[in-house]
Amino acid sequence: MSFNTFGKIFRFTTWGESHGPAIGCVVDGCPPNIDLSEKNIQMDMNRRRPGQSKFTSQRKESDKVEILSGVFKGKTTGTPIAMIIYNNDARSKDYETIKKKFRPGHADYTYFIKYGIRDYRGGGRQSARETAARVAAGAIAKIVLNKLIGKKFKVVGAVVQLGLLACNKNNWNEKQIRKNPFFCPDQKSVKLWEKYLLSVRKVGSSCGAVIELRASGVPAGLGAPIYSKLDSDLASALMSINAVKGVNIGAGMNVAFLSGEKNSDEIRNVAGKVKFKSNNAGGILGGISSGQEIIASFAVKPTSSILNSRETIDDNKRNTKISIRGRHDPCVGIRAVPISEAMMTCVLLDHYLLNRGQCG
Repeated sequence: MSFNTFGKIFRFTTWGESHGPAIGCVVDGCPPNIDLSEKNIQMDMNRRRPGQSKFTSQRKESDKVEILSGVFKGKTTGTPIAMIIYNNDARSKDYETIKKKFRPGHADYTYFIKYGIRDYRGGGRQSARETAARVAAGAIAKIVLNKLIGKKFKVVGAVVQLGLLACNKNNWNEKQIRKNPFFCPDQKSVKLWEKYLLSVRKVGSSCGAVIELRASGVPAGLGAPIYSKLDSDLASALMSINAVKGVNIGAGMNVAFLSGEKNSDEIRNVAGKVKFKSNNAGGILGGISSGQEIIASFAVKPTSSILNSRETIDDNKRNTKISIRGRHDPCVGIRAVPISEAMMTCVLLDHYLLNRGQCG
């Protein structure tokens, strides 16, 4: 069992390696008669692709997606949708000098221990290059949910902390997120972040990040008690993204510091509509959506591929040192924004279809 498939009803299987000829995915469980074109998917692919600014990897990939099956005359047929994304700018020679060494912080060592073989070219399957296929699947999920729920449904992600610098979330501006290379919702933080990340890159290091996701227009009732909770599936989806080390739903870890009075999201009837006075639960109660905005955040560790020399071992367990050159993100959290939006959207569609199947 290799576990390359995600989801229950709306499912996708990704394939391919960082320096292979191509990557891609097969989406199964997509409802039929949904308008779908490569152009629709490409809009989301363009937000994730590398080389768009000096703050991300300079690997130049167009990330152009090609649909191979499951669409006829511009509509989904209900059959598997296969998509392929060709790799055009892999530089395997960058890894020749370190191919026998295990990069600290990477999955090199654990992959080798598990399988007895590893693709050292950019990490092969463990590379974040795989996530481009997830974004393609997420784009389809978004189109389907906009059809089933309506245009009121949307998922928006943003970087709310870059290394040591947090932005002011009170200044959250959705339009601003798409106007800067950091996916930052606070315009006042952009210049400071730019200076900070350039200094990090200059000294050959990297930094982590915190990303926040907000999903609006999600109906109440999605999710199931006990073993298919919406928040547990969402946390699992976000933890599956490369370099993610922690996930919060709503107030998350901070609930430990609240009293029962402050944590409880009081409920009122306002003109015949159910209203909550706060949202510490992040829009999910007992594993089921409450109809509030669903809020999740997660922490991404600093990029492990750094220029500064670190101690490690080689594949013969001999002590050595390693310095990683080539093209790497000084903060992988930046490009995690569209990836996390895709994963959240896939989870929400999966639970929407599950709920429709059981409850009508």
